[in-house]
Amino acid sequence: MKIVYFAILALALGSCRNQGEMNVEDAKQASIDSMRIEIEKQKVVDSMQIEMNKAATQKEVIVVNQPASTSSSTTTTTVTEKKGWSGAAKGAVIGAGVGAVTGAVISKKKGQGAIIGGLAGAGVGAGTGAIIDGSKK
Repeated sequence: MKIVYFAILALALGSCRNQGEMNVEDAKQASIDSMRIEIEKQKVVDSMQIEMNKAATQKEVIVVNQPASTSSSTTTTTVTEKKGWSGAAKGAVIGAGVGAVTGAVISKKKGQGAIIGGLAGAGVGAGTGAIIDGSKK
């Protein structure tokens, strides 16, 4: 019986011996594949950032020409840029959302807690956003 146990133990140890080793070439190829995937992801992120920058800097150009009766033609160019949300507006929206959720979770009366929390959060968020806007200027 001892011989059977030793034989099974020897087979188990022998079969587990080479499982942890990986071929060096396979490891290199896995590393290269991983880097290629990351490069492709970064290309997608970069292209999205380029498109977002194009949309943010999109400008409207208006060209006005004088009537043909005059000898010289002048061109007036007006550039208008899209304005984003102010820091106060962003802060108010974020604060209202966070305050409403927090108020609903904490309060026993969920609706009333959400309303009070939303109003308080909007006020604090608007104040914080206004302070940040002032410090940026």
